[in-house]
Amino acid sequence: MESSAGITERAGSGEDGVSAGGGDLAYDVFARGCPSRGTLENVTGRWGSLTLGALYDGTFRFNELRRRVDGVSEKMLSQTLHALERDGLVLRDARPTNPPRVDYTLTPLGREIAERLLALIDFVEGRMDDVLEARGRYDEIREVREASGTSRAARGA
Repeated sequence: MESSAGITERAGSGEDGVSAGGGDLAYDVFARGCPSRGTLENVTGRWGSLTLGALYDGTFRFNELRRRVDGVSEKMLSQTLHALERDGLVLRDARPTNPPRVDYTLTPLGREIAERLLALIDFVEGRMDDVLEARGRYDEIREVREASGTSRAARGA
């Protein structure tokens, strides 16, 4: 059910996060047992979002993708690609050549998700000055609180 704001209501789902009613299944990521949680984790985790974002630019071989997603280990990239492939977001194309060639590309669903992720990434990058300023204020306040707490502890001892 959609509200006037276009937000899908999550009412009616059971404890498992899947609607008990007939017809179309409704999933509720906030419910403990909902299978959408795993996909959300795969998509929004650091390596999943960066991998999807990189693949939005086209097809990559494993090592090309690893260079594009700076800092990811071979093991983490492999695990990430397997998870994204399992969720139907990435297509692995293994060609029986010598040497073997494996290419990775987004499926149509993966491309749609990557577009949304890239919009969020662009937004975050565009607001980093605000974020860094907020971090600076937070750190200053925290330092003052810790210093005054330490002073009180020293006076009470």
